[in-house]
Amino acid sequence: MRPGKPEDAWACGAICYNAFKGIAEAHHFPPDFPDIEMAVGLMNYAFSSAGVYSVVAEENGQIVGSNILWENGFIGGVGPITVDPACQNAEVGKKLMEQVLHRAEDIKLAGVRLVQAAYHNRSLALYTKLGFDVREALSVIQGAALAIRFPGYRVRAGNEADLNFCNQLCYKIHGHDRSHELPGAIKAGTFFVVEYDGMISGYTTQVGFLGHSIAATNTGLKALIGASANFSGPGFLLPSRNAEVLRWCLQNGLRIIEPMTLMSKGLYNDPAGAFLPSVLY
Repeated sequence: MRPGKPEDAWACGAICYNAFKGIAEAHHFPPDFPDIEMAVGLMNYAFSSAGVYSVVAEENGQIVGSNILWENGFIGGVGPITVDPACQNAEVGKKLMEQVLHRAEDIKLAGVRLVQAAYHNRSLALYTKLGFDVREALSVIQGAALAIRFPGYRVRAGNEADLNFCNQLCYKIHGHDRSHELPGAIKAGTFFVVEYDGMISGYTTQVGFLGHSIAATNTGLKALIGASANFSGPGFLLPSRNAEVLRWCLQNGLRIIEPMTLMSKGLYNDPAGAFLPSVLY
């Protein structure tokens, strides 16, 4: 086990793509990564970014897997963790997970979270044995942009002047903020807020796989979804128990792509509002 380096991106990205593709297709689901290039790009970003801890597993000088901890200051997100299909069932995945959990303890994160494919029984069993608890059943939602507006709700591009209020809203709903993610979303042009009665009642960093969204009410969350120009990646992750929003999505032509599971270890507060997690948490 050793830290990941930018020059590992191609090998780790190829393993990541093939591992996710293999397990998804074995269960008749589409892969999370459409091609190797996207997986390599994610690995390159992770291995060269501050605030990201990466670990690579080698056997006889050959890379056989990797794992990533997005440290995020307070709550860490784990993943993607991948192991070369030829080396699976040899506890490589367990060792990779133990490495990032030790790191989380060393830097005193209050908790760590991850999202796993619900059809992957072995990963669910591994994470449970390592102390993770199931928190939410999720549905990955995809389809054509809705272009739906709600009376009284205004969705607009967010800016730096909105950050403090958005962080306060996130803290109110989740018990912690995600302030580290918002400036990047502003720079990327994917940060939007929804206003009701002149006040911000929700925001999104991106309605899609890598973004998260929160809102004080389901109507605010639907306004963010309805205004999104597209749903990036495989789709956005909606807590399945939010029957009101899930039913609304289906009634408007969106479809469920796959089931996933949000899991946590350490601090977790039941959300006091509507939300869409990212694929990390």
